[in-house]
Amino acid sequence: MPLRPYRELLSRPGMGRLVIMGWLARIPFFGSGVVVTLHVVDTLGQSYRDAGVVIAALLIGVGIGGPYRGRLLDRLGLARVALPCLAVQAGYAVLAPFVGYLALILVSLVAGLFMIPMMSVMRQAMMAAVPLESRRRALSLDGMVVELSAMLAPALGVWAALTFSTRWALLGITLLGVAAGLALVWLNPPLKSETAVAATQSVPTRSWFGLAVALCLLAGVTSTVIFTGSDLGIIAVLREHGSPQAISWVMALWAAGSLIGGLIYGSWQHSVNPYAVLAVLAALTALPSFASTPLALGGLMAVAGLLGQPSVTSVVEALNDAAPEAARGEAMGWHSTAMTTGSALGSPIAGAAIDWGGGRAGFLVCAGIGLTVAAFGLVASRGRAQRHTAGPA
Repeated sequence: MPLRPYRELLSRPGMGRLVIMGWLARIPFFGSGVVVTLHVVDTLGQSYRDAGVVIAALLIGVGIGGPYRGRLLDRLGLARVALPCLAVQAGYAVLAPFVGYLALILVSLVAGLFMIPMMSVMRQAMMAAVPLESRRRALSLDGMVVELSAMLAPALGVWAALTFSTRWALLGITLLGVAAGLALVWLNPPLKSETAVAATQSVPTRSWFGLAVALCLLAGVTSTVIFTGSDLGIIAVLREHGSPQAISWVMALWAAGSLIGGLIYGSWQHSVNPYAVLAVLAALTALPSFASTPLALGGLMAVAGLLGQPSVTSVVEALNDAAPEAARGEAMGWHSTAMTTGSALGSPIAGAAIDWGGGRAGFLVCAGIGLTVAAFGLVASRGRAQRHTAGPA
């Protein structure tokens, strides 16, 4: 497996700090979901469905605010956008652990609207720090950092909630997010190349938001539906097998497969249609439905995970090819909205499939959606490419 290109990438000035910052900054984001769930269920005495409503309110806020926040990043820069957001996040950290259920929904929605788009900011910083030919490798490296954060953060969140109380765990993890934001402002990494910075004129959204961008966003939505559906599918299948204790290591194998896939994809030199990646991801996601034991499920999830990070990276690559660099923040904001939308859609779709046909149906339905959308995207993108090549009559 080619590691030398990644060592060269990490040797670039400031890249090591970006990687560490990206890892630490994502931990509060990935850990907050489980802490909020435990707080709503254990401390506020509500149901898991009610906990899902709180998380959905936060995600709706993130989805709505993403493009606008990205546009502000393009125009005003990181510090001028982040500092007011951090003031709101600090207010959320103080209020959220100590208010009732209905008030928690409201403050979560407001917090989402003003959340710093850490995912987008770190991807922009990684792309700005490397030449164009190293962009895929940088994005793949960032994707692997995301996986490491996602693997560690929920365990830390559960530990904090069980060791202390959910109120103090929620206060701590939200304040950790504020601290990460302040550290990011202090680091202040460039989000654009020098050429894009010199071109200070704003770019209207309508000048670049066309079919190519819409197809990228649709791929982002669909891949996240598959990820969220797979989450529920793993839980449902293992509960049916009477092995809920295997959930953690099966998910770890899934994440490990995604890490390996991201590592390999980052060294791939050829251009890849994100819908082709989505098609393979969907096909591999159908395989775990045939698992007869927890061990078989873990192995098949590791195989399906190989296309996890590549599917995200290929969409980000294509989106940045379709949008000008001067509008990169807004483009990444739309990508964040697409991923959030996929998360919101994936749970009810997979949940309904599982209620109807068991855990295996969760995998098969999400895989079927992925294959259908991938086929549409391949046809649409091929037709667009043919019209672009033919030019005006």
